[in-house]
Amino acid sequence: MSVRMCLLLAAAIALGGDGRCLPSAVAQEAAPASARRKNPKKKQPPFQWVNPLKSKLPGVRHQTFRSESMELDVGYCIYLPTAYERLPERRFPVVYYLHGGRPGSETKSVRLAGFIHEHIESGDVPPMIYVFVNGGPVSHYNMPDRENAMGEDVFIDELIPHIDQTYRTIATRSGRGLEGFSQGGRGTTRIMFRHPALFGSAAPGGAGHATEKSISENGGRESDSLIFTRGYNTYDLARKFASRPHPDLPILIHVGTKGFNYENNLAYMKFLDELKIPYQKLIVDGAPHSAARIYEKNGRDIMRFHARNFGLQR
Repeated sequence: MSVRMCLLLAAAIALGGDGRCLPSAVAQEAAPASARRKNPKKKQPPFQWVNPLKSKLPGVRHQTFRSESMELDVGYCIYLPTAYERLPERRFPVVYYLHGGRPGSETKSVRLAGFIHEHIESGDVPPMIYVFVNGGPVSHYNMPDRENAMGEDVFIDELIPHIDQTYRTIATRSGRGLEGFSQGGRGTTRIMFRHPALFGSAAPGGAGHATEKSISENGGRESDSLIFTRGYNTYDLARKFASRPHPDLPILIHVGTKGFNYENNLAYMKFLDELKIPYQKLIVDGAPHSAARIYEKNGRDIMRFHARNFGLQR
């Protein structure tokens, strides 16, 4: 079996058996009924802010930091390229990766590091650090009405400063990227529009924008048991972003043509066109709703997008 096939198989196991990111209830609602029958929702384990990494991956280590806001330890996985040890005087840009599914876990998307490592070690892409984030009980959202559930704030206010203080990062906007898929694509979109001064590169993938549109139209309500702050969605935040002065924000929207969020991503791109928000797009022909499949086909293109924005590659 080839190295690439081994990496793909490993990613498939970690991201949901058949290579799909484990879908949330919302994502399943967005999928056709036939797809829901074929892919019944798996019971999620109880949420934890620390989830040990159970398998060894090249360049990846599991670490924790102490959250002052929660007085709890929070886990993250970090990929360090071999150049990090080889070049001790050098600083590296960082891409923060937001996982799919709910609830959060820093290990959910970490198998993508196999593809990342392959492209960097082959010389296809310059060396970069990747950090795999725990998104909290309701992935990548702030939930102020719940205990210890401010996923976005823990990421922005605590994890990023910890990474910059602990590792040799380029600790400025020009060396900081954001990426995610499915729930993580929703999170990436919201966070890039809320914090454009923090990130110089953003690549939301496979986001469930139909659900975000419904949240916008229903005063923050996603379901009877899940209600967000009014305006806290990818539609209202894009409108707010477009209406105010802001730094240039390079955006790459990526999605597979066989994914159940394909059509609503096309609709969201049309919405951004109406707002005159520039973006690039990567449509991956034949790819299902799967970060692993998209990275197997076009991961190098996504990584090169970040590298160009970091000034590392033309």
